[in-house]
Amino acid sequence: RRSLNLQRTSISFASFSKFKMASIANQAVAARAKVVAPRSESRRSNNAAQIASSSKSVKQATFAGAKKLSAVSSNFTGAQVSRASSAAQSASRDLAMEIVAGGKPLGRKLKVAVVGGGPAGGCAAETLAEAGIETYLIERKLDNCKPCGGAIPLCMVDEFDLPEEIIDRKVTRMRMISPSNREVDIGSTLSENEYIGMCRREIMDDFLRKRAASFGANLVNGLMTGMEKPTTADGMYKIMYNDYSDGSKTGTKATLEVDCVIGADGANSKVAKDIDAGDYDYAIAFQERMSIPEDRMDYYKDCAEMYVGDDVSPDFYGWVFPKYDHVAVGTGTVVNKKAIKQYQTATRDRSAQKCGDGKIIRVEAHPIPEHPRPRRIQDRVALVGDAAGYVTKCSGEGIYFAAKSGRMCAEAIVEGSNNGANQIEERDLRTYLDKWDKKYWATYKVLDTLQKVFYRSNAAREAFVEMCSDEYVQRMTFDSYLYKTVVPGNPIDDIKLLGNTVGSILKANALRREAKKSRVGV
Repeated sequence: RRSLNLQRTSISFASFSKFKMASIANQAVAARAKVVAPRSESRRSNNAAQIASSSKSVKQATFAGAKKLSAVSSNFTGAQVSRASSAAQSASRDLAMEIVAGGKPLGRKLKVAVVGGGPAGGCAAETLAEAGIETYLIERKLDNCKPCGGAIPLCMVDEFDLPEEIIDRKVTRMRMISPSNREVDIGSTLSENEYIGMCRREIMDDFLRKRAASFGANLVNGLMTGMEKPTTADGMYKIMYNDYSDGSKTGTKATLEVDCVIGADGANSKVAKDIDAGDYDYAIAFQERMSIPEDRMDYYKDCAEMYVGDDVSPDFYGWVFPKYDHVAVGTGTVVNKKAIKQYQTATRDRSAQKCGDGKIIRVEAHPIPEHPRPRRIQDRVALVGDAAGYVTKCSGEGIYFAAKSGRMCAEAIVEGSNNGANQIEERDLRTYLDKWDKKYWATYKVLDTLQKVFYRSNAAREAFVEMCSDEYVQRMTFDSYLYKTVVPGNPIDDIKLLGNTVGSILKANALRREAKKSRVGV
């Protein structure tokens, strides 16, 4: 997924500065403290050392298709990622805060199926397993290379304990290129320790899954084919799936009975269909991974590019994001999906001067949701990540919000079930939904507004790029993106920004009219 670092900018332009979000780091710590005690330092040190040790080989690997990536991913954490000692896990649970749950005692541990092993599913499974809940994480493609820009905010590295070894590049310059090829570098306000992380999803997702397994989650190599709902209030859900653990291409039919289901299975979610969650409009993201000459790669060592213009997308943007030893070049659209390859060609053409004659080593395409689904909870089934529709408009950011929603949903289950001792009810899952909407509703609405204002024409896009040259805009943009917190800006600067933005749009519209007259005259 791609990240345009525009949330703070949008708040200023649309005069949404009244919306305040506390520091994401403090909120995350407080939220987790309500469910389980902080992870033991010994667990954190042990896992970090094991992960770092087994990760060294990743940086020496080259990208050579899914098979090789699977091997790299396997070597990355490998079988050496051991779970924390039973004593450490027991101590962690003993320190858990006392929670009064409303469900009936089960006389056994709560059983939860997490369908989908991306960031949402991996983080949900980890939180559940760490609390002692019997957890099953079902994922079909364990070497999955999902088409995604792979950008993550700095706060995610600390909040989700991500080792630096999974971060391919630390971007400190985001170069915006307007329809007329005007270039503006965003990043001058960053400190020397601040950056945007660039990851390969096949590496990061594998790490999160294996970490969940280290806490006791059962990793199932399978594809869900259906779900039977319980016939009684406290009955079990039956998950039907094809099991591919034997390495066969067709798999074998299998079933799993659980108390609760978390749908983290992406935009084409089977879980969402089974609870009649409703449809949503979606974008098509198209991406090509390209191997480029070393001197060209050096240009992208700390730089990412974003191209705007109706040639690369009528309603989104094109991107060039650096990975370990290649770049990801892509674009997306909602309004004209059939022309996606045409837009991709334009993105390659506009970036050709910097990328050179790169060799395409992988082609990827995938749907991206444009807004949350009408229904995200039904009884003891909840949707998270792309399955719920948690991708921001305008920027297309989804990785952080996927991981965050997975964790928040799992925390609600842990709290509602008293660490897996009691049955949960729909009201327990709605706790997650209420917290999510309260925390992020403003962000999604503002970015929706920003997309409608600045992606409607090339004139508006020119104004947008011009606006991004302002230091005040850059500072607020990165503060918002890197730390997922929105705080009021300087009212005087906000007014100046609004005036400059309106002026830029008027000037761009005037230039567009003049250009149109010139074409007619010719």
